[in-house]
Amino acid sequence: MALAGRNVLVTGGAGYIGSHAVLALLDAGAHVTVIDNLSTGFRWAVDERAAFHELDISDQTGLETLFKTQGIESILHFAGSIVVPESVDNPLKYYRNNTANTRTLLEAAVACNVSEFIFSSTAAVYGTPTVKQVQETTPKAPINPYGTSKLMTEMMLADVAAAHDLKYAALRYFNVAGADKDMRTGQSTKDATHLIKVAVQTALGRRDKMSVFGTDFDTVDGSGVRDYIHVSDLASAHVAALEHLVSDKDRALVMNLGYGRGASVKQVINTVETVTGLPVAHDYGPRRAGDPAELVSDVSKLHQTLDWRPSHDTLEFIVQTAFEWEKRLNH
Repeated sequence: MALAGRNVLVTGGAGYIGSHAVLALLDAGAHVTVIDNLSTGFRWAVDERAAFHELDISDQTGLETLFKTQGIESILHFAGSIVVPESVDNPLKYYRNNTANTRTLLEAAVACNVSEFIFSSTAAVYGTPTVKQVQETTPKAPINPYGTSKLMTEMMLADVAAAHDLKYAALRYFNVAGADKDMRTGQSTKDATHLIKVAVQTALGRRDKMSVFGTDFDTVDGSGVRDYIHVSDLASAHVAALEHLVSDKDRALVMNLGYGRGASVKQVINTVETVTGLPVAHDYGPRRAGDPAELVSDVSKLHQTLDWRPSHDTLEFIVQTAFEWEKRLNH
């Protein structure tokens, strides 16, 4: 295994996606160090096999000290803010957390001769594309500070990698959902806005109802269509991307992460009701500004480039794991 014994740092490793990536790295034989400021993450979500340090990525001195003492060779970067409406209300928070602090992290990485940097990007860099299947070459036109902050980081990464001996991957996520099949971690943020989490919370009676925004889109049933990917598949794709870079097969990767097919909001609700056997109370509202009718990834590059295939690519499995995890939470 390319990562056996490799010293890998995971930022935001106490969060939803980060904690799953920690598990995937450990399974691949890596030595994992996690940093998280625990502003949104949970200390209990970090596997006990990983070394944990409560540290903010804005602390360059602390980062460089840790990189040197732990012999960090590679970084998977998940620390950041992700709530789109909040980014509109508080853009400076997003440019600080997602852009300025990543610049600090990159400076520390260059100073300490880190070899690989895997960045958690987003399909939000595309804004509201006019094509139904989004390729990596689709024009980037983010419509909110969240998407812009991530695109700025992608640009920064490309420039830093060109100037220094740093290989990188920017992985653009579509809609991440589900939980670890062994129930070791999952989406634990109480007020998360992810559709599948909201739907299973509604099924469990933890929300009175949920809203479907838009019923007149040009889609299979009038509701918006999105590409959902199971979080454990997403995590394993990060490991595959790191293995690819470590093996010197590429110096720079920019790729979509999804399944290449979509499900509508109504289909998600129906799947939640079928899987759980519980009703999902919902009402219908108007479209939200900026919501595209359909946003699905073209994953040709992902499959052509990496030694990776999904293991959990059914909506039913995604919903089942999300539901089982939600039942375990004490919200």
